[in-house]
Amino acid sequence: MQNENSMDRCILTIVVIYHFDKSVENLSDTSHILVVDDDTRLRDLLQRYLSDNGFAVSSTSNAALARKLMVTLTFDLIVLDVMMPREDGLIFAEWLRKRTDIPILMLTARGEIQDRIAGLERGVDDYLAKPFDPQELLLRIRTILRRVSLKNPTEKFTDVEIKFGDCIYQTNRKELWQDGQRIHLTEMEASLLHSLAIRLGNTVSREALLLDSGITGGVRTVDVQVTRLRRKIEPNSRSPRYPQTVRGRGYVLRPN
Repeated sequence: MQNENSMDRCILTIVVIYHFDKSVENLSDTSHILVVDDDTRLRDLLQRYLSDNGFAVSSTSNAALARKLMVTLTFDLIVLDVMMPREDGLIFAEWLRKRTDIPILMLTARGEIQDRIAGLERGVDDYLAKPFDPQELLLRIRTILRRVSLKNPTEKFTDVEIKFGDCIYQTNRKELWQDGQRIHLTEMEASLLHSLAIRLGNTVSREALLLDSGITGGVRTVDVQVTRLRRKIEPNSRSPRYPQTVRGRGYVLRPN
């Protein structure tokens, strides 16, 4: 019960501050962040909040799905929850550290010193206990990324490449390639694809796509633009795989 109350306070804090940060100058680069948390409400809110602050964001509910995303996508930082079913964040962090130096910021409802030490011993870069102020999360993420950038001054964060079918979409350049050839996209098609790509694997409503992409008209205009986009990237646009329709909810772009 105590953990549930803490989570509610955390979510409430994000909701209250969410609109305030939309007016703050965008200070982030286009680093790609992976959020791994089994709480759907918090995960979705974090994805929206970080996206609005200039990051490309993917999210998933458990370590197994995170591993699948990491096969096809490159991430600059992982926001990782400790308390997850089957494989908790500490085990996953230890697995990550044996294979990659990607920065890890751990979220947890646990506030005890021994739990923080356990995370740091497994190579976690920073630790933030729930409930937390989302502005603090944002500052910690930027601090970690800045520290990594300074540590490797000759390296820049690479463009995020999303592979689906025979296509590769580069989120930073907002370019779509197929079999080595760049595919021309209209401004509306490019905006729509980018809105889906930065929420990779998550269903995006037609209303959200309409707002994010700046498409004029009603939600039916979104459907028309999706159809046109499919004709350019699908082997068979009548049996589409990218993006997929989620009946009654919107669209989702899934990697290979």
